Amino acid sequence: MKDQMNGLTKSGKIIIYLYMLFTCLVSVFPILWIFLSSLKADPMKNPGLSLPTELSFDGYIKVFTELHVLDYFWNSFKVVSISVFISIIMISMSSYVIARMEFRGKKLITMMLYSTLFIPATAMTFPVYRLVNVLGIYNTPLALMFVYSCSGIAMSFFIIRNYFAIIPKDLEEAAEIDGASYPQIFWKIMLPIARPGILTAAILSFINNWNEFYWASMLVINPKELTVPALLAQFTTDFNTNYNGLFSAIVVIILPPILLFTFASKYFIEALGGGAVKG
Repeated sequence: MKDQMNGLTKSGKIIIYLYMLFTCLVSVFPILWIFLSSLKADPMKNPGLSLPTELSFDGYIKVFTELHVLDYFWNSFKVVSISVFISIIMISMSSYVIARMEFRGKKLITMMLYSTLFIPATAMTFPVYRLVNVLGIYNTPLALMFVYSCSGIAMSFFIIRNYFAIIPKDLEEAAEIDGASYPQIFWKIMLPIARPGILTAAILSFINNWNEFYWASMLVINPKELTVPALLAQFTTDFNTNYNGLFSAIVVIILPPILLFTFASKYFIEALGGGAVKG
């Protein structure tokens, strides 16, 4: 990246820096706006990106003391972690087969996996709701695990498959000569090499499922099993909305994904750069 920047003209560098600055401002603006609003006693009286005239931490206090946000955090972490683990294992195996092997119907299967990207959640409402009831897992964490394990398949498949595809075939051929079976090649050789791509897909899936509200509010109504997004509904009634508490809850909810992405950013860079595969 540094070498590429050195090859640009001065005007080109200025344009790139201005674009990056604009992108940062657009990304940070909503987070900063929500954070400042959470510190205002009544955000509607002093709306917008402005400093609070008087600091108010009532929303944060209510989130941790009255609503017990840590219980919601545990419910979300339990559901999301298990579903991501199941999903990534299945997608990693299917991605390896499609990326490294030739068989009849390969293009059709690939197309079907990618097509899930264009199916909105609302179109699946009735079939999923009925299936969850038939399986007897409605209003349990298993319902969300079942749905989340099958969600976001296209994006995870795209990332992991592309990473498997760039790994040199010499590694597989050398392992086959040494007598390794396909499962051994996958688990002991291919999977560790593709770790950056797999972790990138897992983190993106974790963040998407952590913030998911549609299925979380529909399939689970037991207050003891509600996930983090359902916490937001606690601040809205038919007659009033507690915006101070709502914004405070949003700040608390978005912190784990931000911290997760911050600590795992090196895997994103490595995955986008194609990894460090040496022949």
